[in-house]
Amino acid sequence: MLSLRPPRTTFSRPLSWPRRGRLGGAAAPHYVSAAAPAAALESAAPPESVSFPILVNGCTGKMGLSVAEAAALRGLHLVPVSFSSREKVEKTIQVGQTDIQIYGPSAREDVLSSVADEFPDVIVVDYTAPDSVNSNAELYCKLGLPFVMGTTGGNKHLLYKSVQDSKSYALISPQMGKQVVAFVAAMKIMAEQFPGAFSGYHLEVLESHQAGKLDTSGTAKDVIACFEKLGVSYDMNRMVKIRDPEQQLEMVGVPEEHIQGHAFHLYRLTSPDDSVSFEFQHNVCGRSIYAEGTIDAAIFLHRKVQSKDS
Repeated sequence: MLSLRPPRTTFSRPLSWPRRGRLGGAAAPHYVSAAAPAAALESAAPPESVSFPILVNGCTGKMGLSVAEAAALRGLHLVPVSFSSREKVEKTIQVGQTDIQIYGPSAREDVLSSVADEFPDVIVVDYTAPDSVNSNAELYCKLGLPFVMGTTGGNKHLLYKSVQDSKSYALISPQMGKQVVAFVAAMKIMAEQFPGAFSGYHLEVLESHQAGKLDTSGTAKDVIACFEKLGVSYDMNRMVKIRDPEQQLEMVGVPEEHIQGHAFHLYRLTSPDDSVSFEFQHNVCGRSIYAEGTIDAAIFLHRKVQSKDS
């Protein structure tokens, strides 16, 4: 539990994770789309009769499957195809009442072209792999398929350029938790309105994710960028990334049932004389916040497409 007593030289020791109590269980910040952050926070509560076809690319992964299940529960029409990174795939995945056929990468263009013809109102959701982000986006743009990109990694500049050059509809975000998006938006506003407010302060960052997450947290990168605008100097190589399950259980306090799916972040700012400190912490257990947020993002994008929003 965090203490409200002013620290003395407490922070000269290594940063340790506060034990998870009532302050735990929130989410990590991130940020959305090629649109302004406010657009991502528009009310995305589904209208009573909302229904449209949605194709989830990446149903063989845990996040993609969670999104497909959330789509089925929300009454969206699951297109019965998805893709795998492996060429020889002979399997189907059942989600609700839908049997989803999994295809290898060489079949992507032909299958997606057929989907575009059969389901003209389809929204594609991508939860694949970092090295597939740009090639997948280029294909969606080529075929005129609006898409929600939830996969992290790839070349972000090239990704945005593909969308802009093709004039396609897309919502791009490595963070689909709406409350986390709001937190990062607030951080950006603070950085814009009070540049240099934390000049001279020392920043320490810890982040913990399941062992399968290979890349650095995009959420942490965005929050650190805000602190830098606030006057803090930070070397990304100093970030402490925790992937070892034993450390996550003992040091971080991740519940055992969420070791395979969590996102814990801790940022600590300390004044030059150690007399003042600020801490920001956001913790996510499980994937439901991202799955629900992704469906809201798809509904948001569907509305923009249907209204021909420029």
